[in-house]
Order: sequence, then C-alpha cells, then structure tokens
Amino acid sequence: MTTTTLSPAPADLRRYVDALAPRHGVWIDGQGGPARSGATFAVLDPATGEEITAVSDGDAGDAVAAVDAAERAQAAWAATAPRERSEVLRRAFALMVAATQELAGLMSWENGKPLADSRAEVAYAAEFFRWFAEEAVRTEGEFGPSPAGGTRTVVTHRPVGIAALVTPWNFPAAMATRKIAPALAAGCAVVLKPAAETPLTALAVARILAEAGVPDGVVNVVPTTDPAGVVTAWLQDPRVRKLSFTGSTPVGRRLLAQAAERVVNASMELGGNAPFVVAADADVEAAVAGALVAKLRNGGQACTAANRFYVHEDVVERFTDRLGTAVATLTVGPAFAEGTQIGPVINAKALRGITELVDRALAAGARVSHRSALPDGLTGWFYPPTVLRDVPADAEILRTEIFGPVAPVTTWRDTEELLAAVNDTELGLAAYVWSTDLRWALQTAERIEAGMVGVNRGVVSDPATPFGGVKQSGLGREGAREGIREFQETQYLSIDWS
Repeated sequence: MTTTTLSPAPADLRRYVDALAPRHGVWIDGQGGPARSGATFAVLDPATGEEITAVSDGDAGDAVAAVDAAERAQAAWAATAPRERSEVLRRAFALMVAATQELAGLMSWENGKPLADSRAEVAYAAEFFRWFAEEAVRTEGEFGPSPAGGTRTVVTHRPVGIAALVTPWNFPAAMATRKIAPALAAGCAVVLKPAAETPLTALAVARILAEAGVPDGVVNVVPTTDPAGVVTAWLQDPRVRKLSFTGSTPVGRRLLAQAAERVVNASMELGGNAPFVVAADADVEAAVAGALVAKLRNGGQACTAANRFYVHEDVVERFTDRLGTAVATLTVGPAFAEGTQIGPVINAKALRGITELVDRALAAGARVSHRSALPDGLTGWFYPPTVLRDVPADAEILRTEIFGPVAPVTTWRDTEELLAAVNDTELGLAAYVWSTDLRWALQTAERIEAGMVGVNRGVVSDPATPFGGVKQSGLGREGAREGIREFQETQYLSIDWS
C-alpha cells in the first residue's frame, strides 16, 4: 500500500464557496435568502467525510415561494424575443467557460470527481447554453391549405409554462444546464431542486445566469433535504405545467404517478444498465480504451456507464487482461491530490451498496481479475476500480445498476443468445458495441433495446444529440431539437380561407 496525502481544497476555492452565500442559498426572484424555517444542512466532502459548508434547507413553503416568483416572471419571459433569449444563453455560455477553474474545483470538492473530469463537465455543461442559444432562434412552424380546402392551417410551438426541474448529484452542472437551457430557450421560467449532496454547483449556475441577464424570477433554486415535500408541492401546484426529472427508476415511477393526478407534462431520464459488447473481430486495444471511458468516467457513477461486459470467447482473455492491467494502474485518491484519476463515490451508502453487490457476485462464483490499490490514509468513501471475471449469466450484478467503478465480464458466442441476454432487462438507456465489421455492429446496435448506442466509441452524450432511453429508462429526450420540444406545446390555428 502507498500512502496518500489528503490535499485540502485551495484557499481560493473556500473563498468562492463563501461568496455563494450558501446559508442564503434558497435562490428566489434573482437573489439568495435563508430557508423560511431557518434550517440548514451540511454538504460533505466525499474524499474526507468532512463538512464543506452548510446550505439553507428549503421546504414546501420555499417551493411555493419559488413558483410565485416564476409566475410573476413567466408571461414576460415567454413574450421575450427569441433573439434576446438566445443572447442571454450565449452570455451564460461565455461566463461559464470563463469560470471553469472555480466551477471545476467546486464540483470536485462537493462531488469528489477528479479535476480533469470536472473540467470536462464544465465544458459539456456550458455547451448546453450555447446549443440552445442557437435553437432558441430556430423558430419553426407550418402553414398550408387543409386537404378539404377552404381553410389554412398554422402550426406553432409555445412555451409549456413553469417547469419544475429535479437533478441528480453525479453531474451537478451538466444535469442542471441540460434542463435549464432548453427551458429558457423555449420561454419557460423554472424552479430547480438540486441534489442535497451537490447543491453548491446549482447555486453557482444560478448566479452565472443572473449575471448573464436572466430576469429575476425566471430561474429559482430550492436546495433541500426534503425532496419529496418540495417536489410534491410543485406537482400539486396548478401553475406548474412541466416536470423534468433525472434520477432513479423507482423515484421516477412515483413522480409519474403524482404527475398523472394533474396530467403534468413529464420528462424522465431514469436508470441504466448499459451492455458493452465486444465482438471477436474487435480492435481489442481500442475497445479497452473505450471501456475505460464508458465504465470509469465519473468513477462509474453515470447512468450511461457500461454496466456489464459481454466479450466474445475468442478475445475475452486478451480483453480482460488489457482492461485489468489498465485498471490496476489507476491512481485512486482525493480530487486535489496530484495524479488522482479515480475519486471517491458520493457517500457511505453508495460505498456500502457497491461493496455488498461485489461480495454477492464473488459468492455466486465470480472472481476478481484485477483491482487497483487503495492508498493508506484515505478517510472518505473510496472503492477500488475492479474487474470481475467468470461472472455467472444470472448474477445480480449483471441486472443491477452498479453506479461505481466495477466492471463485470462475461462471455458470449452466439449473436442471438447475446442479444437475448443484452435485452433481458427492464432498462434501456445506453449500450456500446465494438466490432471492425460495421455491418454486424450496426445490425446488432439496431436490435439492442436502448435509446443510445455507441458504436466503436465509449461516449454517447452530446448536447447536439437526443439523450434518453426506452422501456423503464425514461420518457422524452434531452439535447438536440427534441430538447427544446420537451418544453413546448403545439398549437394549431384553423383559418377560414373561403
């Protein structure tokens, strides 16, 4: 075992956090304030378990106040010219890029991800502002004669109204901007509930948007340790006409049931169980490089993460050895320690869940092929990146979203049997296929029940593409033209032309 020094967050980052005034973190009507109850909650550093700061703990009353502010702003924002909304988003993009160092440090501190991952997320998150700045002015409609004659039809798209946004902790900047940007582009005011684990990034994004010129009340943020109470207040409020949620499938089901009571327009980006398929003719070195990205980006804490590896029996030894060798050399540690490649998982509950899942896989017959070292001196929630071999086809770990740095490998021989195994899940968000035979790869990809498939690449996320899943991985799409449509309703006008 090596020993690591727990490098503290830089002093300038502490000053940045203090400037966010987290104890006045209920952001309503363009300014921060304390929770109405006066309560706060602690935000913890996953690398140490120590408190970073305390954030105002909003409740249902704060949630209603946020909607009040959004209602006051909604009509004027919807009537704002698309070009003006576009310019606001374009300024937000520039401001976010300029703040890369501060935002990356902030995410690494409250989320635990390595600084390189955080910098990449800032770039990705900012791109949603730029993309939807461009989409805001691409107003589309239709005009034409009705088939029967005598009338003309005009089809337009209008803002759906006040949108409630619920985001997770694993990508605290990108999940916020992926929802906020299209909502603002469409002309919707928003109320946002960030994850309690990572509320600071949301507060930073709110301040960036205010500086970019977003009018007071158009963006409101309610940090809370009572997500059910806050979101229920929104879903029961007749002024809220849209729910956009990213999180687990079980929570998504409950929210859909609540949304159904008032027939609230709902978008759901839920859990994943992504297969990573390696064919016999695959470029093994390229597949391993792709696997490291698909599996270990954000420490495996991503809904698109490769969750189960199906490797053809002809190359399974070579692939596993190459992947395992790469995994075993990864440097695990706190984000601010030099050379860190893999940070901690988000909290003690996550660490316990991953540990128990791997233990049950080992009891079922799997074995550890390779594992990276955990340095001595770590005090936070760290799990060593691990490659498992000989995983039984019916193992729980192949059917459960791991959400951690564990790669279970199983073998396949027949394509039909492979597809049966790959599709034997209620989830269908992402998948990955590696083969030098492009026809086979595309034919296989088209038969995989997933909303997104990476063919010979380990990343599927892009603001210009429609992100989303099938089956119980969700409803609707984020990004691309579809992203703005999620915050619009179609209206048509029938005009007498006789």
